[in-house]
Amino acid sequence: MKSFHRLFIALSIVTLLVSGAYGANPDWPSQLRFMAGPPGGNWFALGTALSEMWTGAGLPQTTSSSGGGVSNILNAHARRGDLGFSVTSLLGAALKGEADFKGRVVNNAVIMANLYTQYTYFIMRKDFAEKNNIKSVEDIISKKLSMRFATLKPGTSSEFVIKALFDKGYGFDYKKTFQDWGGSVEYASYDGGADLLADNHLDCFAFSIGKIASTVMNIESQVDVVLLPVGQEALDKLADAYGTVTLTIEPGIYKSVPEGAEPVKVVGDYTCIVIRKDLPESLVYELNKAIWENRESLIAAVKDMGELEPSIALPEKVPAHEGSIKFWSELNK
Repeated sequence: MKSFHRLFIALSIVTLLVSGAYGANPDWPSQLRFMAGPPGGNWFALGTALSEMWTGAGLPQTTSSSGGGVSNILNAHARRGDLGFSVTSLLGAALKGEADFKGRVVNNAVIMANLYTQYTYFIMRKDFAEKNNIKSVEDIISKKLSMRFATLKPGTSSEFVIKALFDKGYGFDYKKTFQDWGGSVEYASYDGGADLLADNHLDCFAFSIGKIASTVMNIESQVDVVLLPVGQEALDKLADAYGTVTLTIEPGIYKSVPEGAEPVKVVGDYTCIVIRKDLPESLVYELNKAIWENRESLIAAVKDMGELEPSIALPEKVPAHEGSIKFWSELNK
């Protein structure tokens, strides 16, 4: 009996340790549903790492699934998911009821944290660019270039940014216009688009991803490409509409922008976590705390997580969760 009693006590202690903070918080859900991104990208890898980290830290068991920047916001709002990746400007559009959110009310989705900068790449085969004398996105437009173009599927943050750039920056619907010019538009995954570009089934592949992207490096290992800059006027128009920023791809990161080359101006934004506004403040505080305390292990999954700092975690122009405001504000003191 003594042996059984000791075993019971030991199991009780383990149960308390595993249940952690949420065992004392009956208002917390027993599970969380995290919505990541398309397979093959940074979001998918980081979503898995975050889910495992939160579960292992004694927070509610968290599952991770594929998702997209637009759908993740809508699903958080409708409680079909609890939290997931998006970009900050996309939530800004959602709260205004514009672009992909036209006619939709979004009032239960807020920012949990900005994590790291998001770059939008226009990657063109070098042989195609040289044949047509293309050195920028503006050249594509001025020449009304017929090309085989791809981005990620509608509902992703990549497709939103591409669509918004051509709409706000240049004043046209990219899909209709590219087809009118004799080209084609298709939608692919990161890996699928990379393969199509390498196999000469695409001329240009555009998508949003982090500052140091293995997807870009993978493409460069298969085919010679150029990274096309976006003109400042178009960048400014998009910034005025949705709060994006101008970022530059600095020489030396990628083979196609070697040391000594000119930096490449692109649409910039922040990868963020969007979360249900109606989740408890104490839970969201602990989710943020776990990210900060496990930052080094998350960097191992996605190097861009090294950009996370209290100074960038809370957005300036879109609302954040009260639990996030409390945690990051305490670190900023």
